[in-house]
Amino acid sequence: MPEHPTASWQAMQGGIVFYRRQQLFTLEGKMPNFGEYVAAGCRYGGPIAMMRDSTKIIALNRAAPSFTKSQIQVFSSAGEGLLLFSWDQAKIIHFGWTYDERLVVLNEEGVYRVYDLQGDYQQHSLGSEASELGVIDARIHENGMVAMTGSLTLLEVKDWDGGRPMVLANPKLSEPPNSWAVIPPDLNISRHVEVLLSVDNTVFTVDNLESLDQRLSQGPFTHICPSPNGKSLALLTYSGTLLVVSSDFQRRMAEFDTSTVTIEGQIQQVEWCGNDAIAVTWESLVVLVGPFADTLQYFYNGNVFAVTEPDGVRIVSADVCDLIQKVPAPNLSIFRPGSTSPAAILYDAWESFSQRSPKAHESIRNIRPELASAVDGCIEAAGQEWEPYWQRRLLNAAKFGRGFLDFYNPTDFINMGQTLKVLNAVRFYEIGIPLTYSQYTYTSPTHLISRLTSRNMHLLALRISTYLSIKPDAVLKHWASAKILRSRPTATGTGADVDVGGDDEVCKLIVDKFKELGGADVSYAEIAKRAWEAGRVGLATKLLDHERRASDQVPLLLSMKEDRLALEKAVSSGDTDLVYQVLLHLHQHLTLGNFFRLIEDGGEKLAPASRLLQVYAREQNRDMLRDFYYSDDRRVESAVLALDEASRMSDSASRITAVKSAQKFFSEDKDRMFEAKMMDESVRLLTLQQQLEAEVSGDVAFFGLSVNETIRTCILNGMVKKADKIKSDYKVSDKRFWYIKLYALTEIRDFEGLDAFAKSKRSPIGYEPFVNHLVEKGHTKEAVSYVARCDSPKRADLYAKCDEWRMAGAECKERGDKRKLE
Repeated sequence: MPEHPTASWQAMQGGIVFYRRQQLFTLEGKMPNFGEYVAAGCRYGGPIAMMRDSTKIIALNRAAPSFTKSQIQVFSSAGEGLLLFSWDQAKIIHFGWTYDERLVVLNEEGVYRVYDLQGDYQQHSLGSEASELGVIDARIHENGMVAMTGSLTLLEVKDWDGGRPMVLANPKLSEPPNSWAVIPPDLNISRHVEVLLSVDNTVFTVDNLESLDQRLSQGPFTHICPSPNGKSLALLTYSGTLLVVSSDFQRRMAEFDTSTVTIEGQIQQVEWCGNDAIAVTWESLVVLVGPFADTLQYFYNGNVFAVTEPDGVRIVSADVCDLIQKVPAPNLSIFRPGSTSPAAILYDAWESFSQRSPKAHESIRNIRPELASAVDGCIEAAGQEWEPYWQRRLLNAAKFGRGFLDFYNPTDFINMGQTLKVLNAVRFYEIGIPLTYSQYTYTSPTHLISRLTSRNMHLLALRISTYLSIKPDAVLKHWASAKILRSRPTATGTGADVDVGGDDEVCKLIVDKFKELGGADVSYAEIAKRAWEAGRVGLATKLLDHERRASDQVPLLLSMKEDRLALEKAVSSGDTDLVYQVLLHLHQHLTLGNFFRLIEDGGEKLAPASRLLQVYAREQNRDMLRDFYYSDDRRVESAVLALDEASRMSDSASRITAVKSAQKFFSEDKDRMFEAKMMDESVRLLTLQQQLEAEVSGDVAFFGLSVNETIRTCILNGMVKKADKIKSDYKVSDKRFWYIKLYALTEIRDFEGLDAFAKSKRSPIGYEPFVNHLVEKGHTKEAVSYVARCDSPKRADLYAKCDEWRMAGAECKERGDKRKLE
């Protein structure tokens, strides 16, 4: 039976507050001596990175390998090695952890790498200024970094995607600060990073807008440490005085003289234990300083390393990994000796019931009104306990109390049971993530699953996902990527006949696993991209065949230079925008010949793409359409395009050239000889119209008119002979010519000319059109003279049209038409 929870409790503030030291793991010399290493710990029970401290003297007589390069080792909290890599760049200035457990390593040239736990990294730079001036120090927080250059300017990096660093306000330093720290943006009201610099006796606070002197007099400070919630600061002076002030420096909360601690050596770390107490470490001692300067001492074997957690402090030594934290309120109310809280009474009642004591019923009766809150208290306390034995007992007590309640929602009880199963699984030493219940609820289950996948613990991550009813997509995606990277393609054959095998097996394995484990929504495109990045083009193409969303398939296929396949997928998707996206991309990246050949060779499969290209080119890029028709040997379409362009042209020479071009295209197709002839006549007409305009010095516009309109314009402008010549040259029929001349002479009121024209020869259209047109235009008097030349049956009606009723009557009398006369 494990020891009672209160066995590790120690009282503070006169017995009001208790702190406990929970042993998480036994390390037994698994980790190097912290005294010889620089270390950085990741929060939320995360790993610890260590690098040999080059400023420390190493004993040469020891049977240890000599280090020629900087090496960084990463251990879990249980002392298990997670990663070891060599650093071959310039000198490392600082390293630290991101929120998602990636290690950021910064060198003196301003180059930083972001490593995952598999040793893969992304490299970024702080820019040319940092490269030229050098970087002398940095502070890394979970979502960014602040670096100090050789000119003592501060550069802020937001996130880890390689964005351009921002220069913070200039603190006007003449030398590097004694110590400094960073309050992350998410802990500031302003939502901007705040840098705290110990300069002389005071502290400067610097953000992106200004640098403020806080006008302190107790400095300089060797350590500045913000609390996890960013509301308080721990400041340690050179004389050994520990000050606790609010982060706006308006309130002083505590003061403690560390020289009262009887131990030799210098203070190594000042870290917060949650937001309430401060852990000050020496070589083998951790002193916990409370809000009222009362202390607790914890002794260790050898050097220790402390990592601040939101609800405590993790202490790693040569032998053990401990968590020191304030005893949570639910556990304090249940296990504190003499406690009379409802939860404590319920727990006692359950113990009595387990021992078949009648006292249990009386205890339940006493807390009946508070029984629901007592059940909740036991559930909450179970979550805060580390040992499964005590977790089980507290949950049994809650279950016992539930039986006396008529209406109680069991959701919290069930959820806590599930959560504790998950937490106990990841706390196992082989996993080595000592996550507390508070940290788990703060970071979320999905964050824990991503931490497990980053360690390649896919089976456990998948089981937890299934157990908590979380979609397994993220786990499966990471597993597939890892599978691709670990599997190696097998090559058979030599030279041009080489055949890379293994792709089919890996693809089938991934697809079958997704189907089996319900990863139907996983994007195959993302996994295919990883395969392509790993040089497995064949595997990437095979995986993309299983991607259902064409919008995800196509961009990757274009990146892979699989142009035809990308266009086929876009066309088969039926998404016009996607087809246009591919066409424009290919037009930009391929030579014109290859681009058109790709579309032409596609046949029926790519016919929709060909049509869409023509629609786009007709509206946006005529040159492309002309080239496309030419390359595809489409003579008729080329001719029609040339005519269309000619119709839009205002310059006469250009239009004639365009029509000649259309004539040439039509003449090359034996089925289009008529069109070719028409184009030839059109060129002749346009040339004639040019000459006519030249004759009238450009005063009359002829260019672009039809044959009829050209004749009419000639007549209107007194160029009768020209009109007659055009009639004969273009074989205009007599009927059409007479109509044109009738209308033109009427329009210019040349009635003498009209009369002469009518008498010049027998009219091929008769004389009735003369009468009708003149009447229509309001020239009734002039129309009368033409009625006599019309057929006799129609004359009476035509006279009536001209308002000549007397002549109409005389015509009727002459013909003996009594009915019409009446």
